[in-house]
Amino acid sequence: MKAELAQAWAGFWGQRTDREKALLTWGGGALAAVVVWSLLWAPAQDARSHLKESLPSLQRQLAQMTAQANEAHSLAAAAQGVAPTGAALKDALTASLGEHGLAATQVQFAGSAVQLHMKNVSFPTWTAWVDDARRQFKVQVSEAHITALKDDGQVDLTVSLQPSTAK
Repeated sequence: MKAELAQAWAGFWGQRTDREKALLTWGGGALAAVVVWSLLWAPAQDARSHLKESLPSLQRQLAQMTAQANEAHSLAAAAQGVAPTGAALKDALTASLGEHGLAATQVQFAGSAVQLHMKNVSFPTWTAWVDDARRQFKVQVSEAHITALKDDGQVDLTVSLQPSTAK
């Protein structure tokens, strides 16, 4: 097939005069230049000019998003530093116990601390709650009295939680 194509081309080309050959060569070169221009160069140039026009607005958007991200980080850090105290701490701890499926038989103030009394509580569930409360409300256990029950993992406890002094 390749040989047949080459032979057909040679026959076609051989029948042309020198003037026709020159015109076909120059015409083919011009056609190739138009194809290269329209398929490669022009789209790239148009895309470049579009990017050049949109770059300033994209840079403004980036600067705005960076400023908003920095503000969000600073607000998040500030929000983490605020811990509830007093009645707000008592209410927050009571609500958190309910969210974790725990129920305190008694919640009362003991100085600046909140004292919780709980009976027949799953110890693993309670320790998970204490860890969550420690992170969320910035409290620490100041005193704990825990009594193991006959059922594995069940305890009666009295614990005092106070606002953490560590930053």
